[in-house]
Amino acid sequence: MAVRAPVAITGIGLVTPAGIGRAANWKAVCTGAATADVVDTLADAPIGFASVVPAAFDADRLAGPRASRRYDRGTQFALAAGWEALDDAGLTPAALEGARVAVVMGTAFGGVRSFEDDHARLMADGPGAVTARFLPKALANMASGVASIEFGATGPAMVVSTACASGTTAIGIGLGLLRSGAADVVLAGGTDAAVTTLNVAGFHKLRALSRADRFPPARASRPFDIAHDGFVMGEGAGVLILERVPDATGRGARPYALLAGYGAASDAHHITAPHPDGRGAKEAIREACDDAGLSPGDIDHINAHATSTPIGDAIEAGVVAEIAPNAALTSTKGVTGHPMGAAGAIEAAYTALTLHTRTVPPVANLDEPCERAGGLDLVMGGARSQRVDTALSNSFGFGGHNAVLAFTSA
Repeated sequence: MAVRAPVAITGIGLVTPAGIGRAANWKAVCTGAATADVVDTLADAPIGFASVVPAAFDADRLAGPRASRRYDRGTQFALAAGWEALDDAGLTPAALEGARVAVVMGTAFGGVRSFEDDHARLMADGPGAVTARFLPKALANMASGVASIEFGATGPAMVVSTACASGTTAIGIGLGLLRSGAADVVLAGGTDAAVTTLNVAGFHKLRALSRADRFPPARASRPFDIAHDGFVMGEGAGVLILERVPDATGRGARPYALLAGYGAASDAHHITAPHPDGRGAKEAIREACDDAGLSPGDIDHINAHATSTPIGDAIEAGVVAEIAPNAALTSTKGVTGHPMGAAGAIEAAYTALTLHTRTVPPVANLDEPCERAGGLDLVMGGARSQRVDTALSNSFGFGGHNAVLAFTSA
């Protein structure tokens, strides 16, 4: 097997603030339907709005019987997205039985909501109030462990955490498992459900969140815009089904796109701030392109990490201007907010759909580009019909984690 063989993306599952399911998500991001709004559970938080999964999300119907009681909200999202991805790929647990099926999930926060809930019980009523489900719900590995149980996937099951690059890292690991022959099918993605008062307060202390002083919450997430002032917290999950191309075509599957390369690098600079020159981001992009046999200058499209923070957006814009200046550039976080460790997986799904549909989503809420983004080919005002044969999805995280996926058309 060629070391750099691409793999097929044969199924996509999405649960995000933009909607429940692949179709709802794609419609929302292509119309630029921003989702940030006031959240009742953040009444005591310093920032009272976020982008959250629609209230119509029914865990027991979408994630499995009694999922709402048995699993953390983040695990519920992962299961729902996983079931949709499997169905989309034409795979069932029965079809997977005996196959080498791996599950790789990324998360930044794990079961943080369950941790906070049981900690509150402990503080209010003592140790006896802690529930028996506390640890099985709160442990960070459970998004992958539970998925392997529910789907009957007996291959490697693992969770990775590289902050907001986690979903991208997980998909990159999935690519490696298929290339090495360690698995025949991989469910790879990311999930996080971290919109809590504690987390909002923490990011607020870091001055990372938008305050929306000059605009309503729905306009607060504005990547690359001159008025950006911070990101909007989000949540959700994205799962991709990855298979070797001969296996996919052999069973008659129709890939959305090919995952052709993965690159990762560390800034080795600061615990929260990106390197001023975008050193790690550049290296990750170059590695992903090299892995895919591409030149960065030949990339048609980039789904940027751009979270709507002035520093982060400016540095990423500078990186793109230097090494991939001709790419049609978007950031779907204008619609979804920042889904934390799930962001990279969600945006990988959007990137695959861009190649499949030849439609590049716009940057929602982008009225006037910030200075360093001014010369870039930003997709503004509406979705753009464009042939896209090569694309990148960028993800960068606290701690200096940089991860990039390279895609080609199927």
